[in-house]
Amino acid sequence: MGIIKLSEKIVNFVLHNQYSHSSISMTWFNMRKINELMRVSILVAALGLVSCVGKNTAPAETPTRGEIKITVDESFQPLLDTEVYTFTQLYENAKVTPKYKPEFDVVNDFMNDSIKVIVTSKKLTEDQIQYLRDTLIVARTTTFAWDALALVINKDNNDTLLKYNDVRNIFQEKATRWKDLDPKSRLGDINVIFDNTKSGNIRYFREQFELKEELPDYFYAVETNAEVIDYVSKNKNALGIVSVNWISDKDDSTSMNFIDQIKIAAISRAFIDDGYYYRPYQGSIYDKSYPFVREIYFISRETFTGLGSGFIQWATAEQGQRIVLKSGLVPATMPIRLVQISK
Repeated sequence: MGIIKLSEKIVNFVLHNQYSHSSISMTWFNMRKINELMRVSILVAALGLVSCVGKNTAPAETPTRGEIKITVDESFQPLLDTEVYTFTQLYENAKVTPKYKPEFDVVNDFMNDSIKVIVTSKKLTEDQIQYLRDTLIVARTTTFAWDALALVINKDNNDTLLKYNDVRNIFQEKATRWKDLDPKSRLGDINVIFDNTKSGNIRYFREQFELKEELPDYFYAVETNAEVIDYVSKNKNALGIVSVNWISDKDDSTSMNFIDQIKIAAISRAFIDDGYYYRPYQGSIYDKSYPFVREIYFISRETFTGLGSGFIQWATAEQGQRIVLKSGLVPATMPIRLVQISK
């Protein structure tokens, strides 16, 4: 409107400066005034055009700009905290807010369309994928890293070597006391501690050992992986289940503090008795000699290439995968070189 009004002023100026004859005769002064008004009009029009283009085409969200919330399985909080912090330091216009929940709630958030990106160790079922397709949503799953579930014991417990079958027997109520595993043990009944009734940690073992019934009475749920470690550190009979992500980063003071409080049990291979026992270190996670290994996934339902897609792409590229490697887990998308050190 401002541009139109300015043009009208020019026309009126010409008309009101006519002489009595039919033709228009203008003085040099009048011509200069018209030229000045024309230049101003053109300048305002150009600025208005740039402003309109900026308003119509500047995206509110890009792969490196915008604001999103993601829901993450609480088991992977140490790793994702580092990934998010590094990404948002590199891209100052990006704000990624992770919310940590048990696995069951993470997947529910995704299916209810309250979140666009999740981090979990559980793939969507075929029924869930089909439900999303029926609503014209395509869920894209990207493997991000390899994690393991560690079995941790109290510092006063000397049973640091467990056979795979021993662990299975504990879950199937065939071994309920530490003496059932080692007749020389001075400990009492086994207390299995896990993080949450809705967690992916206990769901993993349910599937691993095909448990269809309720968990035995000597299984106890707390709230988080950190609480599992705390409980085990104070109870001699406890056997805890935690994501190795919480105790694997040797440069993280919190992780090292947790390791100082407990022992990590070594487990034999599944179905193969080669006489060796393996702890959930990177090498044994990579070659799966440690039996309780799982993948970590990004799952996205974004309908465009937004900040969620940008974060996933970055986390699965070199910089993000180096963070996975440093954290003590195994990167999923970069080459791994195993080095065996002989003493």
